[in-house]
Amino acid sequence: MPSSPIPRDTVVDSLVDRLRDDVLSGRYPPGSYLPPERDLAAGYEVTRTSLKHAIVRLAQAGLLETRHGVGTRVRDYERLGGPELLPMLVRTVGPAWMVEIFEVRREVGAQVAAKAAANATDEQRARLRELAAQVRDAEGGEAAQLAECDIHRVIAAATGNRVYGFMVNALLNAYLAVREGFVHAFKDPAAAADRIAPLIDALCTGDAQRTRVAATVYFAETEAIMRGRR
Repeated sequence: MPSSPIPRDTVVDSLVDRLRDDVLSGRYPPGSYLPPERDLAAGYEVTRTSLKHAIVRLAQAGLLETRHGVGTRVRDYERLGGPELLPMLVRTVGPAWMVEIFEVRREVGAQVAAKAAANATDEQRARLRELAAQVRDAEGGEAAQLAECDIHRVIAAATGNRVYGFMVNALLNAYLAVREGFVHAFKDPAAAADRIAPLIDALCTGDAQRTRVAATVYFAETEAIMRGRR
């Protein structure tokens, strides 16, 4: 059982975080039932009402399911869960998931960029150039990093396919959950802008194949920097 009480000021938020971590770290593995609510609330030193609120939020996130008269069970989230779980997973068990997220980022990112090259509006192309300038002119790595994230959101929107937008949002949300660990890749905003410039230039010409190649190079290069391989 948990060994320390939850802070009272943000009790439900803190309880959600603690219970989420206990599930994803394997304390309560998929298929297992949580202890009875009375025991679990006592272990965390919270009220059963706070516990119920936390369980509802984790059920909405796809980690738990409550069966009336039976109890609360941990779902087989790897088989049944969706991309909305990625931010939780990278915060809790981080590195292994980031490797897989980077892989999807490379493969999906290249496809999304190529699709955007064929479908982007003039307004979206102008917005991409504006954001590229924001990366270059950013006052520090954090601002450059966030501007780069906005570039990827615009590229996803430019595909004209909202599902691609949701996929990119899921990857970005997972990345943003631990972005402090990758801000070093943007500590030189001008260099970061130089890296992404070929991708934006290719996309703005409307050449899908050229854009796919530029995206593949960009994602591989930034990943190498983020993971300390350069």
